[in-house]
Amino acid sequence: MNLRNLNFRSAWAKLITMMLVVVLWSCGGNEEVGTESMLSGASSKTWKANKELNAAGDKDKLTKEEKQETMQFYADGRFALGGGGSLQTGTWTYDQTAKRLSLQFEGQDMTENFEVTKLTDSKMELRATDGSVMQMEAE
Repeated sequence: MNLRNLNFRSAWAKLITMMLVVVLWSCGGNEEVGTESMLSGASSKTWKANKELNAAGDKDKLTKEEKQETMQFYADGRFALGGGGSLQTGTWTYDQTAKRLSLQFEGQDMTENFEVTKLTDSKMELRATDGSVMQMEAE
């Protein structure tokens, strides 16, 4: 009877351990949403659009002008959006906990907000309020 209890406890402990491993593995690291410094680098970082998806998840072809646009984030909270002969500037804030990037364009009352679905040192994915997604790469 003691041997039977020992085998039952051993099997139970293995099952609990396996379940714990599965839970921890499923909760960890699938969403790569990094820190402010990944967005701006030590002093500044330039990002360029790589791919755009509409709200349904279908690929939208980037125009020639969109491919030339760059967005530069400065560590002091400023940004510059340029390309095609135009330049827009403003300030940015990033809330890592809420996964929210906010852009306040200079001279405008409205703030553009994006959900950051991925942020690493080299890739960033932003979801707009309309559901469209812009995938960007660091230059």
